[in-house]
Amino acid sequence: MAYGFMLPAAILVAGLMYWPMIDTFRESLYATTFLNPNPTFIGLKTYEQLFGDSTFWQIVRNSIIWTIGVVFLQNVGGFLIALLLNQKLPGQGILRSLILLPWVLPGVVAAILWRFMYDPQLGLINSFFMRLGIVEHGVGWLAEPSTAMAAVIFAAFWKGFPFSTVVFLAALQNVDQEQVEAAKIDGAGSLRRLFDVVIPAIWPVAVVNVLLTTILTFNYFDIIYVLTRGGPLNATAIFPTRIYEVGFGQFKFGEAAAYGSLSVLVLVLFVGLLLLVQRRQVKAA
Repeated sequence: MAYGFMLPAAILVAGLMYWPMIDTFRESLYATTFLNPNPTFIGLKTYEQLFGDSTFWQIVRNSIIWTIGVVFLQNVGGFLIALLLNQKLPGQGILRSLILLPWVLPGVVAAILWRFMYDPQLGLINSFFMRLGIVEHGVGWLAEPSTAMAAVIFAAFWKGFPFSTVVFLAALQNVDQEQVEAAKIDGAGSLRRLFDVVIPAIWPVAVVNVLLTTILTFNYFDIIYVLTRGGPLNATAIFPTRIYEVGFGQFKFGEAAAYGSLSVLVLVLFVGLLLLVQRRQVKAA
């Protein structure tokens, strides 16, 4: 009976998720171009070409750097801001509402905003740094391979940190205050109470939040595409932007499908590694 109740949901998930993944892998075994729309079976030849292409490994490296950078900043920044908003502050309700504004903005709108912010001549960031004497002239943050990735990571952090803030704030409000007060009576300082009482109490929520933000960030498309389109010189190209460029820009649907299949594999390995580290930490504790 239990399997009978599960069957409709299982069919829905299989039809909407697993079958498209299988069909994408099947399509990656064929070569299709704009000039030759008829699929030609080539087997694993596309994968062999990708593994021997330096651009593919650059995209893998960029995707990992992008994901780690954004997830780290969003979780650390979101946690620190959640700690602040968890205090009794004047206008607390208004502050909690305003903190959600970056998150509710459409990704394209947020990217256009940051594109103006990073402008070498008129951008607010260059103007601020020039007034402080940090730089002498406007910096092309999005035009230089050495700064483009850091620029898009910070923009994505600004866009996504409210999500982590809300998650951590909800977790902090469920921390047992009697344990916090007991630690305070025992002479534990603020940092000691934070690391010995608060963080262990919200750790399961933090792990789930890291996993969610990892999956969302790895597959994120709007910010990078609007800001740099994967440039300059593929310095910010990640799997979603590369799939879009190859599939809808060059009409190489087989190669785009191969990139999609490999992106799923990289994400599964990435998330599996996070779960393995988390499980070892739990056993050690």
